[in-house]
Amino acid sequence: MSAHCQLTGAKPGFGNNISHSHRRTSRRFDPNIQSKRYWLPSESRHVRLTLSAKAIKTVDSIGIEAAVARIRARGVKV
Repeated sequence: MSAHCQLTGAKPGFGNNISHSHRRTSRRFDPNIQSKRYWLPSESRHVRLTLSAKAIKTVDSIGIEAAVARIRARGVKV
C-alpha cells in the first residue's frame, strides 16, 4: 500500500536523519495513512478509501458524498 491519501493527496516527505556525529542519511516522513470503508448511499455500495488521519476528519465534517466528489475531481477512481 503506497503512503498516498486519495482525498488530500498527501505523500511522503523526504529529509535526513542526522546522527550525533552529524552524518546524514536519507529518510522518509510518511503521512498517517489508514484504509477506511464507507457506505455510499447514492450508489448503494461500500467504498474503501485510503485516507490520511486528517482526511478522515474532513470526511466526517463534509460528508462522504462531497468527499467522493472531491476525490473524483482530482481524477482518482473510486
